[in-house]
Amino acid sequence: MKAAIVGVSGAVGQEFLRVLDERNFPIDEPALFGSSRSAGSEYTFRGKKYIVKELKHNDDFKGIDIAFVSAGGGTSKDFAETITKYGTVMIDNSSAFRMEDDVPLVVPEVNPKDALNRPHGIIANPNCTTIQMVVALKAIENVSHIKKVHVSTYQASSGAGASAMAELKKQYEQLINGEEPTVEKFAYQLAYNLIPQVDVFTDNGYTKEEMKMYHETRKIMHSDIEVSATCVRVPVMRAHSEVTWVETERPISVEEAREAFSKTEGIVLQDNPENKDYPMPLFVADKDPVYVGRIRKDLSNPNGLTFWTVSDQIKKGAALNAVQIAEYLIKVGNLK
Repeated sequence: MKAAIVGVSGAVGQEFLRVLDERNFPIDEPALFGSSRSAGSEYTFRGKKYIVKELKHNDDFKGIDIAFVSAGGGTSKDFAETITKYGTVMIDNSSAFRMEDDVPLVVPEVNPKDALNRPHGIIANPNCTTIQMVVALKAIENVSHIKKVHVSTYQASSGAGASAMAELKKQYEQLINGEEPTVEKFAYQLAYNLIPQVDVFTDNGYTKEEMKMYHETRKIMHSDIEVSATCVRVPVMRAHSEVTWVETERPISVEEAREAFSKTEGIVLQDNPENKDYPMPLFVADKDPVYVGRIRKDLSNPNGLTFWTVSDQIKKGAALNAVQIAEYLIKVGNLK
């Protein structure tokens, strides 16, 4: 089997290499693609070195079974036809195709069968905040239909890429040394600060990131669920956190919720608040699952439930989710 990684030099591209190796993905050798700036770079995979080729409109994808693409929406749109024209399945990590009616938007723990119907050979990987949330929501939806969701996210610097992580680290070093901090990746200094804006604002006062959570959740869950989100950038290196309030059709007890979470694929229940045991990004970074804790009844709504989730958004929120989609296609014999 042959697989390609497009955008291999980025944070998610590098995570693809790690995840494919960790999961012993059945790949003979990876074909690595990047921009003209990345072309010629070398990366090691399973002890062998591979050279990055420049992504071009040619026949490089002939014979490649699957392409993991994380090079930005513009590149995805520009090269989708080139990547898929010989039957390559394109799993795209950008927002380019997520809300297209004829492109499945897939989280394997929630709607894996959607990946089987891909008229254009493209499967979209959802936004990292959405992936984390719907894995948890699926557990509750299995108990009682969710009518409404309010969610606040606490998003790590890594959500903006490797350069954003480097900038946060640099800011702390500069501030400790009494220097003016470098501010390039975000609108404001992130070190010692919170920024209540992720992505640009839309006409309704919500950011694009917040609206992604609304639209993507409804598409993935095939539901009339209403989602209201507030997304905040926090000075954490890696792993996003979310606090979620759900309103269900019938009351769900804390005990029912705990049981549902504990039985759901992709979730680790960590809910012992009396022992100060709950998920935190410091300990969830580099882990595969979505961690759930601080489960409690909503005091303002008898049909309400509140919980806290943490997940590594580069891993489960990007690379791992895409690889799990590919694993599902292989399992059911539907890669071609």
